[in-house]
Amino acid sequence: MTELSQIRQFLDSQEQGVIELETLLTSYPALAPESGGIGEIEKAAALEAWLKKQGITEIEHYDAPDPRVPSNIRPNMVATIRGKKRADSPVWIMSHLDVVPEGERRLWESDPWKVVVKNGKVYGRGVEDNQQGVVASVFAALAFLKLGIVPERTIKLLFIADEEVGSKFGIQYLLEHYNLFGKDDTILIPDGGSADATEIEVAEKNICWLKVTTKGKQTHAAMPDRGANAFLAASDLALRIHRLEKSTFTARDPLFNPDRSTINPTKKEANVPNVNTIPGEDVFYVDMRILPVYPVAAALEEVSRLARAIEAEYNVKVQLDVLQSTESRATPADAPTVRLLAEAIRQVYGVEAKPIGIGGGTVGAYLRKAGLDCVVWSKINETAHQPNESADIANILGDAKVFATLAMMS
Repeated sequence: MTELSQIRQFLDSQEQGVIELETLLTSYPALAPESGGIGEIEKAAALEAWLKKQGITEIEHYDAPDPRVPSNIRPNMVATIRGKKRADSPVWIMSHLDVVPEGERRLWESDPWKVVVKNGKVYGRGVEDNQQGVVASVFAALAFLKLGIVPERTIKLLFIADEEVGSKFGIQYLLEHYNLFGKDDTILIPDGGSADATEIEVAEKNICWLKVTTKGKQTHAAMPDRGANAFLAASDLALRIHRLEKSTFTARDPLFNPDRSTINPTKKEANVPNVNTIPGEDVFYVDMRILPVYPVAAALEEVSRLARAIEAEYNVKVQLDVLQSTESRATPADAPTVRLLAEAIRQVYGVEAKPIGIGGGTVGAYLRKAGLDCVVWSKINETAHQPNESADIANILGDAKVFATLAMMS
């Protein structure tokens, strides 16, 4: 029996272990302070204790200071399984420890912080996002350790904080303060994918979130000429901004679905409480997801141009505040990481995976912006952030086999 066959056979026997680790991790609501939580410290400590009990003892900490949480830190840690090539191009598998709140509890069929096992799935908040990645990577590493097999390449399991609320205390902190990654490293982020395992994410649209405030003059609705209708001006501006999709940012890229830039007014704040008052101030928000061919600065320039036109036409003032802005290059579709991962997926799942681009944002954008090729992949149910979030145990073990296969490739 080959070493890979032994590893895959071992992983097939680990269903109960997967359930136990998912149960442990889910019991710690690792919520950011923005969501009323204390961060990831308890969950990280429980995971570290579990890893050491299993024999994974080479663990390093790169914690980020955060005075908003009781521990004053947001934990980032790396567990290492040494390979035959001790220093050359390790395989990084990067998962995040934080989760989102449970949302409306009445929509859950069970306690979101207690794992329920049913029909080959585990249910609970975080079991897929991102504990599927955490647990699959851990069991891939554990297979080598328990079987006494040395992987061809060193495995680095990176567990990060703060992914759900901006990554300031997670990957952004690590990239700013440490030199962990090499240009030739294989970096895999199991925090996105598809139900058939065929989508390897290599690119993301440039993202910009805007808060748009229009300030006019409040007046009685019976005498609108005495005021300046901030809501009316905002409505016109929202439509003009949306039309930039068809008038200005018209490029298409089949790597993405949808294959175009999307610019959408989304959230709307309340203005006046009564019907018969012309509002003097109005606030709405815009979600812009721009194809990488266009820099965010170009989109902001166009929005600013439209805002000036609205000011002149409606006698209002428009204020634009950037709430979030992220842009990055793509990982080349023929990069070694893409090629090796596609081969590992073919060996384990028997499908041909292809590179794709996405409209959402992942921590991969920060790595690519730093000049590091990375990919986002897993075989998932896509139930993240939903009530009754679930993960297939078969997917967790299958992904672990893919990770282990990747570590055996030279």
